[in-house]
Amino acid sequence: MKRTNLFVWLVCGFLILGFAGCNTNNLIDTNVEMAQRNWSYVDKVKAVVGIKDNSKAFTLKFKLRHTADYRYSNIYILMHMSGPGLPKITRRYEYKLAESDGQWLGKGSGNLYTYVLPLLSSYHFPQSGNYTIEIEQNMRDNPLREISDAGILVSGSSAIPR
Repeated sequence: MKRTNLFVWLVCGFLILGFAGCNTNNLIDTNVEMAQRNWSYVDKVKAVVGIKDNSKAFTLKFKLRHTADYRYSNIYILMHMSGPGLPKITRRYEYKLAESDGQWLGKGSGNLYTYVLPLLSSYHFPQSGNYTIEIEQNMRDNPLREISDAGILVSGSSAIPR
């Protein structure tokens, strides 16, 4: 009986240490589901990140999920960012989503394809404080059909999710 109790305590201890040691450094990880899989211009994906130490580098990524019925092999988006010491900036990105033969580049699960695409790497925010990041689709179609959801991922070691 005592051996069983010791074994249970050891297993629980290892599990607690294992979970406590997991640190993904993901500070913001948003996903916005698009109603009826239609992403309109007005449906911006938004995240606010609190920066405590602007000397640290951060990585910003765009997350996207679409169905196999998505009509294009690419997507254009606009990223808007504003905050202390930073006038509102806008950058346009194009991402390739499929090969020329139609083979999707994302990870597939059933009828959905998932992407985590780079926005900024080793980025240093100008000052400490709260920064707003917005993503909007910038394709000719409005709404853009067969987009399941989109999101923003910010990783680093010195931010506080807001």
